[in-house]
Amino acid sequence: MQPTQQHRIVVLGAGYTGAVAAGRIAKRLHRGDVTITLVNPEPDFVERVRLHQVAAGQDLKPRPFAEMFAGTGVQLRLGHVTAVDVDRKTVSVTGADGQDDGRPAELPYDTLVYALGSGWNDGGVPGAAAHAHEVSSRPGALRLRERLAALGAGRTVVVVGGGLTGLEAATEIAEARPDLDVALAARGVLGDWLSAKGRAHLRKVVDGLGITVHEHTAVAEVTVDRVITADGTAVPADVTVWTTGFAVRPIAEATTLRLTDRGQIVVDGTMRSVSHPDVYAVGDAAMAIGPNGKPLRMSCASGVPMAWQAADAIAARLAGTKVPQVAIRYFQQCISLGRKEGLIQFVTADDRAVDRALTGRVAALYKELICKGAAWGVANPTAGLPTRRRHVVPQDIPALAPVLAPALAEAEATA
Repeated sequence: MQPTQQHRIVVLGAGYTGAVAAGRIAKRLHRGDVTITLVNPEPDFVERVRLHQVAAGQDLKPRPFAEMFAGTGVQLRLGHVTAVDVDRKTVSVTGADGQDDGRPAELPYDTLVYALGSGWNDGGVPGAAAHAHEVSSRPGALRLRERLAALGAGRTVVVVGGGLTGLEAATEIAEARPDLDVALAARGVLGDWLSAKGRAHLRKVVDGLGITVHEHTAVAEVTVDRVITADGTAVPADVTVWTTGFAVRPIAEATTLRLTDRGQIVVDGTMRSVSHPDVYAVGDAAMAIGPNGKPLRMSCASGVPMAWQAADAIAARLAGTKVPQVAIRYFQQCISLGRKEGLIQFVTADDRAVDRALTGRVAALYKELICKGAAWGVANPTAGLPTRRRHVVPQDIPALAPVLAPALAEAEATA
């Protein structure tokens, strides 16, 4: 039995979470029952966790979506999302396929997966937006790459932010360009969230690369050639790299979705909006609760399991079957410290460091395998999933869903 009209699923954003969600939904539902449209401004996948490598001058393997989603039924729609109307259930897209006049195209949906992610956050610090570089986007990483290539020996690079992104950017640049003076400004102690073993190894690598560390240092202003700390100290900086945190895209703020103070969409355990049941949010754009009642942090480690959960919940609800819900937890934090060194900090389920950690070359290989595995999962979105696709129960007659679902399941089993 087939629904009279295909259920329209629109996925916004083709980063790790959006691409994984689209592919997983396509694998679980019959193509004749649904249309799956993936909206993204670029035609190929960006490995965001490797953008510090791009900034340091390395080239990454191209991963075109046309090849990745060939034969899956997922339709790629190139364009920038400019607005979402969750009451009319439409998405406005500019620069979309076939739209050359600059006017937004309107894309209707029945189920929306919001995976627009996040960008860099200058924190409102004077001069940061005008003079600092970021590595949270491919255009930003490429601009920094060009700027670093133009620097002569002995010039200074200051990385602001002592979190994972800051550590990876500083060590990657210092390793690739030993002729530059690289510094790192951290609000607290270097690696203060790591175990004693992790902190010791981090310090060893940073010192070995000749990186100057400014601990307990908050940057209050960025100028063309220096950063000014909160105590008024001027630190020379021919190039400033800003990595103090991420901010979600502002699209959701103009909707009636329930949001947090940070602009994240509040979701339940299945990644479904608590205010609009036809909207799901995954990755950095969503605020989901993890172990011990703590919000999941913005990371690939959170986003991919969130995408799995959302895709499975959408497929189950549309098929009228039991909705699975798997608790999302953490196992480790993987930090690259250049191409030859790494740090794998093992953590509790709620992301607190434990004593165990991998260091050195083994950790670097471990991190490389994690990155390759994540990219492979995106590039092969339907691999490893059950081949049997479920039929969609007609949503306009929900009262019949309990009756239709078993019949459809029996039909599938005997097909």
